[in-house]
Amino acid sequence: MRIVSLLLILVLIVPLVVAQNKTSNDDRIYNEVREKLALDADVRGAAFEIDVKNGAVTLRGRVHTPKAKEKAERICKKVKGVVSVNNQLTLFTD
Repeated sequence: MRIVSLLLILVLIVPLVVAQNKTSNDDRIYNEVREKLALDADVRGAAFEIDVKNGAVTLRGRVHTPKAKEKAERICKKVKGVVSVNNQLTLFTD
């Protein structure tokens, strides 16, 4: 009976721990991407919205130049834990 109780507890707790780890990893990725984009001379000053889910980063908003759009994506891809980047940035002139 004890073994069954322990197994039941493990089955219920392990998914919670894994989900918490993914959330904190996404938070870390979000913070690191935001900081790196803000510090980059080509990209800063743009209007960004950043979403991170399970390591997948989505960029929305506007940038001043095509170079800034490409660089924002490259910066994101270099952050540890990022598995993909969906670059939906547009130019202010569009």
